Amino acid sequence: MASLTVMDSVASALGRLESLAATAPIARLATAFAAAGQELALVGGPVRDAFLGRPVNDLDFTTSASPDEILEIVKPIASATWEIGREFGTIGARVAGEKVEITTYRADSYSGESRKPTVQFGDTIEGDLVRRDFTVNAMALRLPGLQLVDPAGGVEDLIAQRIVTPASAEISFGDDPLRMMRAARFASQLGFTVDEKTVEAMIALAPRLDIISVERISEELGKLLLTDRPRAGLQLLVDTGLAELVIPELPALKLEIDEHAHHKDVYEHSLTVLEQAIDYEKSRGHSPDLVLRLASLLHDIGKPATKRVEAGGVVSFHHHDVVGAKLAGRRLKALRFDNDTIAAVARLTELHLRFFGYTEAAWTDSAVRRYVRDAGPLLERLHILTRADVTTRNRRKADRLAFAYDDLEHRIAALAEAEGVAALRPDLDGEAIMRVLELRPGREVGEAYRFLLELRLDEGPLGEDEAERRLRAWWAERNA
Repeated sequence: MASLTVMDSVASALGRLESLAATAPIARLATAFAAAGQELALVGGPVRDAFLGRPVNDLDFTTSASPDEILEIVKPIASATWEIGREFGTIGARVAGEKVEITTYRADSYSGESRKPTVQFGDTIEGDLVRRDFTVNAMALRLPGLQLVDPAGGVEDLIAQRIVTPASAEISFGDDPLRMMRAARFASQLGFTVDEKTVEAMIALAPRLDIISVERISEELGKLLLTDRPRAGLQLLVDTGLAELVIPELPALKLEIDEHAHHKDVYEHSLTVLEQAIDYEKSRGHSPDLVLRLASLLHDIGKPATKRVEAGGVVSFHHHDVVGAKLAGRRLKALRFDNDTIAAVARLTELHLRFFGYTEAAWTDSAVRRYVRDAGPLLERLHILTRADVTTRNRRKADRLAFAYDDLEHRIAALAEAEGVAALRPDLDGEAIMRVLELRPGREVGEAYRFLLELRLDEGPLGEDEAERRLRAWWAERNA
């Protein structure tokens, strides 16, 4: 029965691949390489995704041609070419409006001290495929003959929904330790299970990750977080010890108990918040957002440092939002994320508890305006993070919090419509302040601007005349 399933899958996938091969960019490349007497095959992700019925986005090819020969073949049919990966045998081109990458067969060797291989070009497609990361990515479709090449049994592993290396995992991960993080990413991206022996190799070889650049590690972590369901991959990183080397604050959360939901530790709570944030992200029509997902994962990392056992055995985590913001900033800086991402994640972490005071007492309009002001351009992300942070099993409590946040969003919308609260600027800008007070640019203008902004937050729009009267009175009192 398994063999029949495999054959059925091959037949349906070949039908999809045949349609793909008929598209203009692939057909033109196939014709050009065949005319030059060179082998060409669609390889890796596109072939895998055809079997899975997933959209094909990237077009990667492998060939018997050398980089010089690739350029000679491709230039007449390409609107642009680039050679940024030439030292690794890769030539990029734009053919029939599509970006493609074509790489000479490879047969690399590794020194064991670096993930960068000694580049060696191979002479067979089978030799090229077995050096790739996982069997499901080690399949190719010869062009133009549409012959499937699968030396490592990738089709069977696709059917079994299994992640396994073509060579032994010890050799594969020893050659390129970044593949261990890629295993976690593909587990989430494809919804597959990582083979048991592959997991054992990840545990044994986790320390090898230290030869990988921080930038490459961060890139893989970002790709994992941007999958539809990153929980499986993150759990694999924690279970294999890789997370201790990449984002140690995550496994540290397993030791803490969430004061809002004693049935879960903070580690499980954080993964649930991430899942729920992704669901809100989708339901509200947003694209995958790395800032939101990092904030969802890291929002409680201040809890280990702030854990206190109060009288009666009650566990508290006072100020874990502020401490967590600092820790998130440090971790993301160490991972060399860009400054905008670092600042946004830290700010969301700092603000994630702000809403819970709303359920304790009715906020004034001034408090609502300040909530919007403090969130700034992160307001929509804060809406999602705050809603996702409710993981209690107590349905009554969950409903109460959801209704309260619905009310807050409605009030923000009403104030935005009535007052333009989304902008939250004083009634007089800097130039008007300088004109009224006869000032030159400087510190005093900033003080006056902040005074008017506080008025705006407390009382709403005043109008230019009233704002000018209040400003003059403040200035006279200040200088009395």
